[in-house]
Amino acid sequence: MPRTVLHPHFPHLFSPLDLGFTQLKNRILMGSMHTGLEEMGPEGFERMAAYYAERARGGVGMIITGGTAPNRASELAATPYGPFDSEAQVPRHRQVTDAVHDADPACKICLQILHAGPLAHSEDPVAPSAIASPINPRVPRGMTEDDIEETLADFARCACLAQAAGYDGVEIIGSAGYLLSTFLLEKTNQRRDRWGGSYENRMRFPLAVVKRVREAVGDDFIVIYRIAAMEMMEDGSSWDEVVQLGKAVEAAGATIMSTHFVWHQAQVPTISTRVPRAAFASVTGRLRRELSIPLITSNRINMPDVAERVLADGLADITSMGRPMLADPEFARKADEGRADEINTCIACNQACLDHAFRGRIVSCLVNPRACHETELNYLPATTPRRIAVVGAGPAGLACAVTAAQRGHTVTLFEASGEIGGHFNLALRIPGKEEFAETIRYYRRMIELHGVDLRLNTTVAPDSLGDDWDEVVVATGVHARTPAIPGIDHPMVMGYREAILGTREVGRSVAIIGAGGIGFDVAELVSHAGPSAALDIDAFAREWGIDFAGHPRGGVAGVQPVVEKADREVFLLQRKPTKVGRGLAPTTGWTHKLALKRRGVHMLAGCEYLGIDDEGLTIRRDDEVQLLPVETVIVCAGQESTRDLYDALAAVRQGVHLIGGADLAVEIDAKRAIDQGCRLAAAF
Repeated sequence: MPRTVLHPHFPHLFSPLDLGFTQLKNRILMGSMHTGLEEMGPEGFERMAAYYAERARGGVGMIITGGTAPNRASELAATPYGPFDSEAQVPRHRQVTDAVHDADPACKICLQILHAGPLAHSEDPVAPSAIASPINPRVPRGMTEDDIEETLADFARCACLAQAAGYDGVEIIGSAGYLLSTFLLEKTNQRRDRWGGSYENRMRFPLAVVKRVREAVGDDFIVIYRIAAMEMMEDGSSWDEVVQLGKAVEAAGATIMSTHFVWHQAQVPTISTRVPRAAFASVTGRLRRELSIPLITSNRINMPDVAERVLADGLADITSMGRPMLADPEFARKADEGRADEINTCIACNQACLDHAFRGRIVSCLVNPRACHETELNYLPATTPRRIAVVGAGPAGLACAVTAAQRGHTVTLFEASGEIGGHFNLALRIPGKEEFAETIRYYRRMIELHGVDLRLNTTVAPDSLGDDWDEVVVATGVHARTPAIPGIDHPMVMGYREAILGTREVGRSVAIIGAGGIGFDVAELVSHAGPSAALDIDAFAREWGIDFAGHPRGGVAGVQPVVEKADREVFLLQRKPTKVGRGLAPTTGWTHKLALKRRGVHMLAGCEYLGIDDEGLTIRRDDEVQLLPVETVIVCAGQESTRDLYDALAAVRQGVHLIGGADLAVEIDAKRAIDQGCRLAAAF
């Protein structure tokens, strides 16, 4: 039933949206995210059904699925069933739609139709012109008139099949460097027929897709068009072109317009943790003033207060939150019930979601390992409650303690320091990683809610733990590795903890030994000046060369990045001869490297460390000895497991478990640590 009074906490977020022939119960959209389940066999649809149904029960107003190909040439990856192009596939999709509607009849679910165009991994990719994308080695074939007509028919057929399968609508993706968006830009559309040349001609194909789809499905079916509102490329669309296309798409029959802000090959971050919350909503707001249909905004909206503010400011009609629904499937329900402090917040790390997707792995979530694993990882009430001691309140220990307590076990959590969080307390101090504080906030609230007995400033020795435990979980984490370098005990040398916590002063010239994730974090910290761009949209726009107000072509044409940097010379060093930063995550690593490059950080590979003395750090590279005359050397040379307690306990008692970094010290892997902690707790 429609609300008769304003919501006490988020009146805009929980107001219904009338679409004429139907309504959305609230303004919370679970945006499209490819999960990898789409490429599985029959189990994939079963798992997708459970995954989406859990979000429907969690209170979202509408769900958009991961991208589905309308024909063979459009596939991003090979699937057992191929594209959605036949009635034989309708029952599989019906599993998903029935599960969602059974979970909540008021929740809408729309199929995203995605033609990858030049980004397709098919043997015969197509595009308006035979121009390869920088991120796909395959050169696409320029489409003929017959190809275009067949593709239009394929879009219409796919939409009809979606309707038959019980979807409430479809989303046509016209952005990101996929097929429709490549027709729009001169750099990718060099045709001289009616499908190329003038902008009116270049937008003819996307408009034809919308028209064909609307004609095929009738009036009472949701048709969403995802528009490239700002490509973040020099030769992207002008603002006038965006408006012209938006108005034409509206006239062609779209129900809703969804704004998108990047092509995949653009050199501007749009979804990582270094992007401010709701950074791009103003662009949506500007387009909203030009159109009469509802607009969706997205990107880095991860808490209900942020979404509410966007709506209250008139910047959008619907807020899209994809990754936040991975992190917490009950996001909407918790917000609705005034329990926003219980939301497990997406920290935009991308480590288990987008990084997995780009590597062809099943998507999940660093802070919620159940995401996309709902059929095999569940936290059921314990049949036999146990007394469990967890030693160490880093990510692994927190995940295990809270999950076990949630299941009904009696849990005591011991932590040697005065705060929970482990290495997350270091991460949140790095400019661009402030969101990590949300995970600590979440666990602090869960400890309170589920009655975990938290004992801070308590060091556990083998003989002090006692015997009154059914299970003992050791999550004592890692300690920094000290490399065997002559002079490593010199006063100019410090560990990364000291540098990050600021317990020692860092000099004006710095050598960082180790270029893994922590090395890059430390380099970010010591080379940074001014406000954190992750907390300030204006600072973010300056740092990455974006003009949100003037909206030049692609949002960036003619805008030079202005990078504030510390008055410090920084050397980032690694032993390996491979390119520095090669092992960083695919969706965020390039942003770290580019940011440091713009700050003038020297990144040196193939370093042999010969010694440290009053003159600085001496290294050998390419058989040449070189003195780096630095004032400070910061050691980020990896970690070693802290497992003395485990070894002592395991030798004398049963039921002792080892998790997290104490089990395996590979970098600092919070994704693995939280997953391991949750799975162990689920097994008790």
